[in-house]
Amino acid sequence: MARPSRTALPAADTAPGIAPAATRATSLTDELRNDLLDGVWRPGSKLAIEALAERYATSATPLREALNRLIADGLVERREQRGFAVAGISAADLEEITRTRCWLEETALRESIHHRDVAWEEGLVLALHRLQRTPRSASEAGYAFNPEWETMHRAFHRALISGCRSRWLLGFCEQLTDQHQRYRRLAASRSASQRPVLDEHRAICDAALAGQADEAVALLQGHYRRTAAVLLTDGGLFAAAPPRTGAADA
Repeated sequence: MARPSRTALPAADTAPGIAPAATRATSLTDELRNDLLDGVWRPGSKLAIEALAERYATSATPLREALNRLIADGLVERREQRGFAVAGISAADLEEITRTRCWLEETALRESIHHRDVAWEEGLVLALHRLQRTPRSASEAGYAFNPEWETMHRAFHRALISGCRSRWLLGFCEQLTDQHQRYRRLAASRSASQRPVLDEHRAICDAALAGQADEAVALLQGHYRRTAAVLLTDGGLFAAAPPRTGAADA
């Protein structure tokens, strides 16, 4: 936070037309996160400050702040004497993310079903309806990334667990969703058509709305594990990809 000025003059970072450094770092964090999750940069690739500053039309200070925030989210790594890099990937890391997401979202989903009310049910039904109406691919000729579908897909999974009454649990689940999405996005063109994912989403929703917690949890965990299985059998996903720093052993 900037120190209050002792004079009536405006601080340099709050002059008209110039965003405060903290505000710019926040918007940069969101922009960088979206690009990292969309696979704009390959895992392990260097994030050069000069090139990023030009791409995002910003200065080095808020950019470094944004990259440091993304280190805390596990999307960026700091390399000794080499600056910043996109976090690496590995089969072991994907398996660990999947296991942990299953553990946490089981609790969140059970709590949401236990405390279910009209608002939660309506939100879930609406999220599924919007997902159903959104095409998986942006092209009918073949798979093409559709950002609208990704938004609706994320909203559906968030709606499922939104009634758990724990912002901390939801925050941890969001972080794991980011990590899982990064892997999904890297292999989306090869895995998008291998499963009837809409049927899986509908079955999870029906079980949750019926109050069948055991069934809903089993369906949700199976959904995540099938996604991981598809990614793990993708021969090109991990080939020549640098491992994630500190990734768990298989």
